[in-house]
Amino acid sequence: MSDLGFSVIDARAKQNAASPTIAFRLHIASERPVDAIVLRAELRIEPQWRTYDREAQVLLGELFGTPDRWQTTLRTFAWADVTLVVPGFARETDAEITVPCTYDFDVAATRFFDTVHSGEIPVRFLFSGAVYRDRGSSFSTERVAWNSECSYRMPVSVWHDAMRACYGSDALIRIKRETLEELRRYRALSGATTWDELLVRLLGAPT
Repeated sequence: MSDLGFSVIDARAKQNAASPTIAFRLHIASERPVDAIVLRAELRIEPQWRTYDREAQVLLGELFGTPDRWQTTLRTFAWADVTLVVPGFARETDAEITVPCTYDFDVAATRFFDTVHSGEIPVRFLFSGAVYRDRGSSFSTERVAWNSECSYRMPVSVWHDAMRACYGSDALIRIKRETLEELRRYRALSGATTWDELLVRLLGAPT
């Protein structure tokens, strides 16, 4: 087993990415020189380690049920699974974990992030992979220790920044083509000039 230590230093939204992306700066320390690491990082959201205002409690009901059930339903769930190659280093180095994000509201992580507008999101990183070290005439391979992990409290503003970087103030929803055709006919008949105006009318709210 390897002798690596991991910690996440910060996170930022990538501004020029083709799709919403968050970059985490990962610090890696080792007792011995390393020639390369093929690292897998599994990210899990730990919603039970923060509080929520009343509005968020209502909106999170579709994920976790009513707040009176949260003692059993508010549990860790998967967010992302990514792989990166870390170049060699002597004792310590920083690497970037790049996490693509989706605006698909059928994904639990998207609904969760979109509901929470302030504070921090507890994220746990679980690591696995292989460590390569030069032995002179050959290379040795070690496994990343099974208990290698760290936690990081990511400002939820980072996720919203990543969405704005690609979509501005717009939001995306996925619907069936048949539903879209019905909406297009209704829009033509109603005289609504934008999709926003059409949806506001359907919701019965004043324009």
